[in-house]
Amino acid sequence: MTASRIIYGTAWKKERTVTLVINAVLNGFRAIDTAGQPKHYRFTSLGGQDQSKPLPYDPLNRLETQINDSFENSLKNLQTSYIDSYILHSPLETFPRTITAWKTLMALQDAGKVKYIGVSNSYDVSLLEALEADGGRRVQVVQNRWFEGNGWDAEVLAYCRKHGIQYQSFWTLTGSPSLLSHPLMKSFAEAKGCTSAQAVYRLAQHHGITPLSGTSNEEHMRADIAVEEIVVDAKDKKIVLEVAKWMGIKD
Repeated sequence: MTASRIIYGTAWKKERTVTLVINAVLNGFRAIDTAGQPKHYRFTSLGGQDQSKPLPYDPLNRLETQINDSFENSLKNLQTSYIDSYILHSPLETFPRTITAWKTLMALQDAGKVKYIGVSNSYDVSLLEALEADGGRRVQVVQNRWFEGNGWDAEVLAYCRKHGIQYQSFWTLTGSPSLLSHPLMKSFAEAKGCTSAQAVYRLAQHHGITPLSGTSNEEHMRADIAVEEIVVDAKDKKIVLEVAKWMGIKD
């Protein structure tokens, strides 16, 4: 799968969203993470929606219809004829409903309306395996919290790396203060002449992770895009392996 190596996240930006997305694009971002409703992202079942706001579907309809209506609503809002990646906000309340939702995403992909399909907030490898086994198609995108509180989601990340699934991370910086301040990360940042935040993003990319950045600061936007220019080569092997070992990443 070819895709942007860093994504701009629009979560919780509310009335600032338009201005910040424009700024992100002008500063180099080419992938934008969007929502069907401001409270939550992607297709979200009723329990996760803010029911005081307009819903992107009728909750009385069948699940398949809800997903299709939510998708069409996104096309209308984005003024496009397709979506690069359409994912479930999380597994649904039961496994059968999750499979139904997954097959609906598959149908959208088969119709040429979506390039890649996936799931967010899925921290169990067995679920990802079941979506392929029972749903009939391997997940192509996983978007999870990647932070020290869940051990950097090591098992799911390893599964994604093994099977060529794009792993997108959120909470990459804010959720891991010890990663930003770790001596290894500081050493790498000093060697590359970059900030610790840039070092985290670049080493995450090196290990097959596509980070989301939600910054509202234009200087930080430019710094995030510049991460791609940081070269990781043979002389960095030792520190790269040490950082990976500390985070439980197997290379």
